[in-house]
Amino acid sequence: MQPLIDRKLHRFHQHCDLAALIDLYESNYYRLMLLTPELDEMSGTSVSRVAGALNLYLTVLERHKYTTTINLSYTFDGDDTVCLEPNAKICVYHDVRSVELISHCRRRKTRPVKGRRLGRRMPEVDRKWEMNRFLLKWLKFCAYQGHLFLSSTSANAPEVDGVVRQLIQASSIKAK
Repeated sequence: MQPLIDRKLHRFHQHCDLAALIDLYESNYYRLMLLTPELDEMSGTSVSRVAGALNLYLTVLERHKYTTTINLSYTFDGDDTVCLEPNAKICVYHDVRSVELISHCRRRKTRPVKGRRLGRRMPEVDRKWEMNRFLLKWLKFCAYQGHLFLSSTSANAPEVDGVVRQLIQASSIKAK
């Protein structure tokens, strides 16, 4: 399956039409399943700890028959505060094997749209393209670092579950 995904990746550098966006969603699903193969059994907040890397937190927010909504993030300690970045809210569509990045927060909140995309008729596709392209790169980076959410390798983190949930709620209130 990996070679097929890599063959499709060249499309992600060339153009962003609707068909390529759907391919991107499918590639994100593949990468997320490499990171969280036991997603169906997970609940609450889990943490993946890898030597030499930041701890990666996964929180299951909602679970339905065909979809699961999760939050995937690092935590950063600041001056008397803890912040989540990139605080990625991800929707997993199990029936069609797709993953979509719903929202995220990065330090550089606004980025200019590339010149070749200005004036396009599908600005929503462009926005989703950029967000989900970021997710693809980040999931690849997490796998490269060695992060993996398995019941035997990731710790269930009930002590941070409440804190992470409060931070997620606070960040979604600020976004509104």
